[in-house]
Amino acid sequence: MTIFIMRVYLDNAATTPLDPEVLDTMIPFMRDSFGNPSSIHAHGREVRSAMEKARKTVAGLLNTSPSEIFFTSGGTEADNTAIRCSIEAFGLTHAITSPLEHHAVLHTLEDLKKQGKIKLSYLEPDEKGNINSDQLEELLRQSPRSLVSLMHANNEIGNITDIALVGEICARYGAIFHSDTVQTVGHYRHDLQKIKANFIVGAAHKFHGPKGVGFLYVNGQTKIGPFIHGGAQERNMRGGTENVYGIIGMARALEIAYRDMNEHQQYIQRLKTRMIERLKAEIEDISFNGDPTNAGNSLYTVLNVSLPAADLGDMLLFNLDINKISVSGGSACSSGSDIGSHVLKALKADLERPAVRFSFSKFNTPDEVDYVVGVLAGMFKKEKVKL
Repeated sequence: MTIFIMRVYLDNAATTPLDPEVLDTMIPFMRDSFGNPSSIHAHGREVRSAMEKARKTVAGLLNTSPSEIFFTSGGTEADNTAIRCSIEAFGLTHAITSPLEHHAVLHTLEDLKKQGKIKLSYLEPDEKGNINSDQLEELLRQSPRSLVSLMHANNEIGNITDIALVGEICARYGAIFHSDTVQTVGHYRHDLQKIKANFIVGAAHKFHGPKGVGFLYVNGQTKIGPFIHGGAQERNMRGGTENVYGIIGMARALEIAYRDMNEHQQYIQRLKTRMIERLKAEIEDISFNGDPTNAGNSLYTVLNVSLPAADLGDMLLFNLDINKISVSGGSACSSGSDIGSHVLKALKADLERPAVRFSFSKFNTPDEVDYVVGVLAGMFKKEKVKL
């Protein structure tokens, strides 16, 4: 008997496959247009012109000025720049965040606290992972001139925070607001004329662009110094020769994302809903971390599944991999670590139950969802027979 095995990639919150249209845009700048954009000769000027066109493209899609967009190596560098440089520039001594943030934010703030530079307060999420805006306002009443760092959508459970509301609250108290928007740039429209944020960030590889490139938006009224020193690049804000073909690819990827956004949102949400419904039908005692059935409050690309406690718990991801299914157990950015998910611990989730994060893209199909559900259901039926 032939056993059908489909190769499935459902770890798009970790990284997405490069869009062929993006690759086609990048190749000429990898092969032919190789000048250093800081050089004044024709080769350099040609590349500089293309790079500034890319900056203008990114800024236009976000409804802001090109002068407020700075290219970085990715989201982690952008987060570090916003947090460390704003605390230094404004002499801030207090920061507010949540225990659900990406480690690019949490570890940075914890390091600053360890150095004695700031006091750190944490908002307390509810059991589904939602942030309490009233608690934020109360903390800002006590310490109005603070840095507030809250992500737009959680990379593990998919919960969405109303960053427009957070921005309004921060503005009332003169707080500096940074949002890690890595999981939502390219998946939702961001109008920076309407969001009162001092900083947002993006990483190209989360929306079918290349790895190793991202951006930091710095509101024009927010003046900070560089995080990386060593050159006058990025208008003296980031030393180092720019990743030109990465920048070109990122701008193209964001163009494509905006061009097709409505269609892709609907398509991917249908995949997510299909998986939720089929998992409920096929596996007893299944539940979900976060708030995935509330489409308005949940990132349509992410589904975190809480599976019944079973002996295969520690081997679950391995067994899925054997079946050619690539997924993550929580946050993929710490893959290989055995410390567990800090997000699920903060939510007081039952850590005896294995958690799997499925994350979808425009390249996934209903057949892939059905195959994955079938494989999972087969594993847990075998467990039930053993019991």
